[in-house]
Amino acid sequence: MISLSTYLILSAILFTIGMVGIVLNRKNLITVLMSIELILLAVNTNFIAFSDYFHSNIGEVFVFFILTVAAAEAAIGLAIVIAVFRSRHSIMVEDLDKLRG
Repeated sequence: MISLSTYLILSAILFTIGMVGIVLNRKNLITVLMSIELILLAVNTNFIAFSDYFHSNIGEVFVFFILTVAAAEAAIGLAIVIAVFRSRHSIMVEDLDKLRG
């Protein structure tokens, strides 16, 4: 049986890796999107761990909705990255400071 603290430590490690990825590597847009996905994975791990600890299904329902939103976010984010790359030939964040609509 894995304890709650083990899940929380794993979640903290995933969250920290995601935050470090955003803070240290703000140049590549795909890396930023992957770091956001790691942060969402850490939140989902917390929901599942507490859902199991309190013997409730509410955390699992939240995880279902978060995974749905994360999948949509990844699809739309990737579509935006491809559109920006086709027009600017770069996905570096500092090249995206002057967007025109």
